[in-house]
Amino acid sequence: MKITNLKATTITVPLEAPLRHSNGAHWGRFVRTIVEVETDEGLVGLGEMGGGGQSAEAAIAGLTPYLVGHDPLQLEQLRWKIMNPTASLYNNRLQLHAAIEMACMDVAGKYLGIRACDLIGGALREEVPFASYLFYRYADEKTGRGGETSADEIVAHAKDLAARYGFTVHKLKGGVFPPDHDIEVMKALGDAFPKDKLRLDPNGVWTVEEAIRVAKAIRDLNNDYFEDPTWGLEGMRRLRRAIDLPTATNTVVVNFEQLAANIRLEAVDVVLLDTTFWGGLRQAHKAGTVLETFQYGASVHSSGELGIQLASMLHLGAALPNLGFAADAHYHHLVDDIIVGGKMEYRGGKIALPKGPGLGVELDRDKMGQYAELYQSLGGYTYDRDPGRPDWYCVMPETNFADPARGGRLPSR
Repeated sequence: MKITNLKATTITVPLEAPLRHSNGAHWGRFVRTIVEVETDEGLVGLGEMGGGGQSAEAAIAGLTPYLVGHDPLQLEQLRWKIMNPTASLYNNRLQLHAAIEMACMDVAGKYLGIRACDLIGGALREEVPFASYLFYRYADEKTGRGGETSADEIVAHAKDLAARYGFTVHKLKGGVFPPDHDIEVMKALGDAFPKDKLRLDPNGVWTVEEAIRVAKAIRDLNNDYFEDPTWGLEGMRRLRRAIDLPTATNTVVVNFEQLAANIRLEAVDVVLLDTTFWGGLRQAHKAGTVLETFQYGASVHSSGELGIQLASMLHLGAALPNLGFAADAHYHHLVDDIIVGGKMEYRGGKIALPKGPGLGVELDRDKMGQYAELYQSLGGYTYDRDPGRPDWYCVMPETNFADPARGGRLPSR
């Protein structure tokens, strides 16, 4: 089997409401690039990566000459063709490789009649648990959802998600407002869900000292872990020595050099593995086995996925022996998907591993055309800017935020 062509299509899919975070916002939609690998057997593999536009599509087109004639079963050769370390110094190809490898594993599975997880050792579980992902949100006039700022509003949002999807783990994306506001919200969540696990993730925006203060304030809650409260391995190392909560990251351990440094420094307890950030499903799984060897925790990270990347996350979660924590997913914030059958279903806070060969999902080409047109109409957005605060930009560390009641408003539409 040989690769005959690669295609990349940028799309944008709406969210129920715009999601706010300490570094900016998702402006009411996710922008993704769908990669298709075509073969001489007539099989097509699907991959997905974040962002898009002409640059992403041109980057995939630029890699096509490397890969026409390549056997998609030869995944290790693929890694070296695309992610040669010296070449990557000048052109970081991690996420490009991730999407292409995802598509090659999909087509390889279809060719062999096996699932993508079977290419990395097989499934240890047939469904993967997920946490709710609670954001401070701007209100959306079209959907009638969003607008959560206060502790009561976030608790009501969490109860709605728990009722709809069955979540028993709740993660707050903090750092938008002053730390004391996040403490108030976390305590309110603890009161509302006394048996459920909690997580707080301010995206690295606090000083080490502020993070220590917050950790002490929430230490009596039923915490899973304290995720990326401060930036960098050294910051997380200092924090870990001062608190008794497990720490976690998806930002400062995203490659094997950082993983080795983290193990030497004993800086972070739990690493959230991402099938795009790490350069692919195989690389994320390999990192998971290293974490297992050194008795560190592992989970699955979310980076704004649609159904194709979600499928890769499910295959990773199914194969990780040390999946000790519910996975993250933005997925429940989406109003639609581009896979046949629509959005995957949560049952009891879990999503079942797809049963078909490869990734186990198929592309709904009508939906992809619809959302490609929507991207052409709306364009992209800047992740690190907040549409409700046009003159604001993130400075890290930044703990002296505006009052929560004055934390920005979306312009009228």
